[in-house]
Amino acid sequence: MLVLFTDTDTDITPAEAKEFGYHLISMPYSIDGVTTYPYEDFDVFDAHAFYDQLRAGVLPTTSAISAQRYKDYFEPHFKAGNDILYVHFSRNMTATFDNMDIAVKELLEQYPDCKFYEIDTMGITLCSLMTVKEIGDLYKEGKTAEEMLEWAKTEVGKVGCYFFADDLKFFKHSGRVSGIAGTMGTLLGIRPIIYMNEEGKMVSVGKEKGRVKAMERLVSYVEELGEDVKDHRVLIGNADCPEIAEELEKMLKEKFGDDLRTEIVSVNPTAGSHCGPNTAGVCFHAKRRSL
Repeated sequence: MLVLFTDTDTDITPAEAKEFGYHLISMPYSIDGVTTYPYEDFDVFDAHAFYDQLRAGVLPTTSAISAQRYKDYFEPHFKAGNDILYVHFSRNMTATFDNMDIAVKELLEQYPDCKFYEIDTMGITLCSLMTVKEIGDLYKEGKTAEEMLEWAKTEVGKVGCYFFADDLKFFKHSGRVSGIAGTMGTLLGIRPIIYMNEEGKMVSVGKEKGRVKAMERLVSYVEELGEDVKDHRVLIGNADCPEIAEELEKMLKEKFGDDLRTEIVSVNPTAGSHCGPNTAGVCFHAKRRSL
């Protein structure tokens, strides 16, 4: 039997994970020395309360999970004789997968008849969620691990994801975005435009003055890069700014039609620790990730 895994950095909720058949790995964040594991230390993510803490000046940190913790997630399934496919956020954004590799190597030595597969979504938050949900669709259709891996060879690179942030201090604090120093984020009303590149890294690609201009630019990326957009989900992410997400959704439907299959997604707290509140973005099926 094949068992699916994903992690909380992909923005998936426990209810959605259950719908697709995923087991969920919790990626932690820490505030004032207290570490929290999403959906293990709480059942429902209160986005407004979390992002209000950040608005008040809190700067959370994030950390890798241990090899032992990965073993605790995986071993019961290997022990039962199952294979595992883990659809995860980008390896190029974290060192946590070094610990996972150690854990998997030791477990496979102990359970040599089992197999471990992984699909790197080359993204995080809604960029990862797109692939997670499409793999989930394939899993429900009864596709094999090999078929899903073959699908991912082309489709992961066709996930376009563009977003903008209100405040650069969170990205500067985390150091996760290349090119961010060249933007003018400290000036009033300037919002950096960021995307997930082909290597699974966040890159600043410009700036716009004001939210409306920033949203218009995101819509323009969907127009220019989109491929079979209406045949796939269009995910709209927000870090406690639902009004921006709803306006972006309206703009997209005005451009592509009311039957556009949109989903508004709340950015998880671990990733949100790096982008900060009022970050919004769009993820769509694309010819490629960048212009």
